[in-house]
Amino acid sequence: MLPHEVWEGTNARERAIRALATPLSWLYAFGWQTYLTAYSLGIKKAASPHRPIVCVGSLTVGGSGKSPLTMHIVNVLKSLGREVVVGCSGYGAPHSKDAAIAPDGPLSAAEWGDEPAMFRWLLPNIPLVIGRNRVLAAQLVHERYPNSVLVMDDGFQHLPLAKQVTIIIDDPEPKNGKCLPAGPHREPRRNRDRADLIVPEDFAMMRHPMRITTPEGAQVVPTEYSVICALGHPGRFLRTLAVRFPNGLLEVPSAILSDHDPLTAPNLFDDLPSNYPIVVTAKDWVKLRDRSDLGDRKFLVALQEVALEPSEEFSNWLEKSCNE
Repeated sequence: MLPHEVWEGTNARERAIRALATPLSWLYAFGWQTYLTAYSLGIKKAASPHRPIVCVGSLTVGGSGKSPLTMHIVNVLKSLGREVVVGCSGYGAPHSKDAAIAPDGPLSAAEWGDEPAMFRWLLPNIPLVIGRNRVLAAQLVHERYPNSVLVMDDGFQHLPLAKQVTIIIDDPEPKNGKCLPAGPHREPRRNRDRADLIVPEDFAMMRHPMRITTPEGAQVVPTEYSVICALGHPGRFLRTLAVRFPNGLLEVPSAILSDHDPLTAPNLFDDLPSNYPIVVTAKDWVKLRDRSDLGDRKFLVALQEVALEPSEEFSNWLEKSCNE
């Protein structure tokens, strides 16, 4: 059973698991508030090795749309003439231990993480700094790119690093407002006010129509297909896909795995028909492309782009915030 099924499920088993986990959520929330208070009172101090830093985060784990929003913000900053570096944690990858400036060219998802590999594929000319040590990452950016804006993909809960601009995505009507493990929240939702900007409360996040392309970039309209995805909120992706291409999804099992799954299982394709294309997200394609057993299987990549509206007002707000 995947986490989102427990957090949002309505059957007796899922409700029982949430109820049993609720006391642990209270302990988690208390621990987090204690940690936050240490910084609020100045007992702990955040480091500021680089300015400006724009953090794109959320209150919940997985599936909120941080990566598409990060790419939008990168493009807005580039249109303003700013040099930009993107920072990622590289979750689960060997290079995530400390921090490093990623080399040029395509990145291996197994070595650098699926999200860094995706950013490099979709934004090939944007430098990347990767690692869980966000303070060290900011130091490296300041040494190599002192005039840049560091845009952090995730990191709102990383308090040791001071951020000049914090933007979070927060569902105005969450189905489950509990903290981990009974719910998806990384910290109590009342803390949302510590962000500088809340989406979609302050600016609307407009989702462009989902595009399906070949890995080489040619846009297509699939007729029949199956799906592989390893996302924090796969249901949202599948619903969007079904609405955008309602006549395409085959009535066969799709491979739905947990967020950041490496997609290396030898039986991954066993239940999927070999004569139809497999639709995947960009984050999953950068993992699948390194497999040696793809053979003649056809893959299509679903691309979801977003923008904050009104666009001119957001651009002005972002420019002003980065210059303060």
